[in-house]
Amino acid sequence: MNDALRSSPDLDETDLAILERVEADFDVSLETLADELDLSTSAVHYRVNKLKDNGVIRGVTADVDPMAFGLEMVAITDVSVTHERGYSDDVGEALCRIDGVEQVFYTMGDVDFVVISRVQSRVQLNDLIDRMVAIDGVNETSSRFVMREFENGRTVTENLPEQARDAVLDPPTE
Repeated sequence: MNDALRSSPDLDETDLAILERVEADFDVSLETLADELDLSTSAVHYRVNKLKDNGVIRGVTADVDPMAFGLEMVAITDVSVTHERGYSDDVGEALCRIDGVEQVFYTMGDVDFVVISRVQSRVQLNDLIDRMVAIDGVNETSSRFVMREFENGRTVTENLPEQARDAVLDPPTE
């Protein structure tokens, strides 16, 4: 069984409805949520706080458009490393600290890490790759450049497969 599911908090349909609405519009008021869900404002407030306390809601953020900063160049970089004790944490954390890196994935297969980066120019991208290669243990990188981004605009709760939704609402007992 998946450890994330095993440690997930108890959620019900109302919690999922709150999450769906908050993900769609993080600025929605408690009063609006209460009206939409036919609950009291205090009940919605309690549930939202419980979701925050349980780490289901990690924070409230603005969706900033990277194009507003001219960050038009996206690279997907495969990173191969020397396998030594603790390498995944050490290299992964070092990759995350590089300015311009958006996401780092530790993977199994032909490569060890997949890094998603966003910069304004080829010069910045070259500097970013130089900083990756300078990390102790990094052996090789191979980058692909994104020509066009397709955004589905779907949130976590909207994209939740039915089986996963059922497992969250009715977790298996051990």
